[in-house]
Amino acid sequence: MSEQLSAPENFREHLAQLREALLQLHKALVESERHSYEQNLGNITSPGHFLQLLTTDPWFAWLHPVSELIVAIDEALDAKQPLTRPDAEVLLKQVRTLLVATETGEGFSRHYYDALQRDPDVLFAHAATMRHFHQRKPAA
Repeated sequence: MSEQLSAPENFREHLAQLREALLQLHKALVESERHSYEQNLGNITSPGHFLQLLTTDPWFAWLHPVSELIVAIDEALDAKQPLTRPDAEVLLKQVRTLLVATETGEGFSRHYYDALQRDPDVLFAHAATMRHFHQRKPAA
């Protein structure tokens, strides 16, 4: 499936909007995973402790690909060279490929599946993100 953008003049805006949706999804995933961690292992005592866990604890490591993709989009949007449509389409494809949840998979896809099953906030954020791949093309 080709990740085509709907109109040449708005691919940068489309990518920026997708970035915002992905950021909200990431936030929902982090909160969901925090809740799961606390249910299983005990309370996280401070924001600093939580940040340390997010960056170094294997429990949260599966979230890193989402963080890295947000950074890649930020870098593309902020680069000195103009963002090209093919570059934007590569990033769109990476997002779409990453956000595949599988019950029988491993790594990100399995953890993502579990988060979608347990937390409606994650499910709603996922739906909002995926809408960016199903936008109608403008009438000619």
